[in-house]
Amino acid sequence: MAASLRDDTISKLEHVWSSLSALGASLTPDEWSLPTDCPGWTVKDQFSHLIGTERSLAGLAPTDHVATFGPHVRNELGQRTEHEVDARRDLDGAAVLAEFDGLVALRRAQINALTDEQLAADSWTPIGPGTLLDFMQIRILDFWVHEQDVRRAVGRPGDLDGPVAEHTLDRLLRGLSMVVGKRVAPAEGTSISFELTGPVQRALTIGTVDGRAKPIEPPSGGSTASIAMDSETFLVLVCGRRTPKQVATNAHVAGDQKLGESVLANLNTMI
Repeated sequence: MAASLRDDTISKLEHVWSSLSALGASLTPDEWSLPTDCPGWTVKDQFSHLIGTERSLAGLAPTDHVATFGPHVRNELGQRTEHEVDARRDLDGAAVLAEFDGLVALRRAQINALTDEQLAADSWTPIGPGTLLDFMQIRILDFWVHEQDVRRAVGRPGDLDGPVAEHTLDRLLRGLSMVVGKRVAPAEGTSISFELTGPVQRALTIGTVDGRAKPIEPPSGGSTASIAMDSETFLVLVCGRRTPKQVATNAHVAGDQKLGESVLANLNTMI
């Protein structure tokens, strides 16, 4: 395993862990109880969710608490998640943050002790079979997405650019071929250009070629539809935190309006 890939993954985890810890330490008691874009979850619940998942990865026993499920819980994974979240609802924010910081210290030691062979071992991941290192790279995404949930809820934007933001958005951009090809399914020869205008800047064109949607070079005559938005707007759409109507002033469609609006309506790729 290339040392740079191992070190890069650990460095990004360290960054997002530290950013979340500092954000949590800055919160007032009232801010811990603010609602977030995840239905049924407060700021404190976001941290509790991250704790529950990371406890499992650390090899620690899950809670024996049994939650009462609200309408936001829609599958077995959501039920397991809600048990961990609900188990901490009677705790104050400071106690949840202390547990988070202690768990991060444990995970830091565990991950740094892993050999290259262990990191390359087969592992279940939320997107299918992979390696343990693949899972760690998905954890970077999960931590950062939930950090941004908290930041929006408390009105403290930050950490919207840099290596962790770029890592996460680049992984989310991979889902655009599926969105276009399977959900929108436009005619052969259709092309859709996407532009993230910042803080993370990216440009990508998806075209339907031989019945499949895939990244292509931008057509010389322009794409069938073009969609431009800032990278935070892309984040909240692709993660299902907001609807196209809620961010209408931030997402701009040129060319085939109906096609562009269909893509925006189908961007959510989060389970």
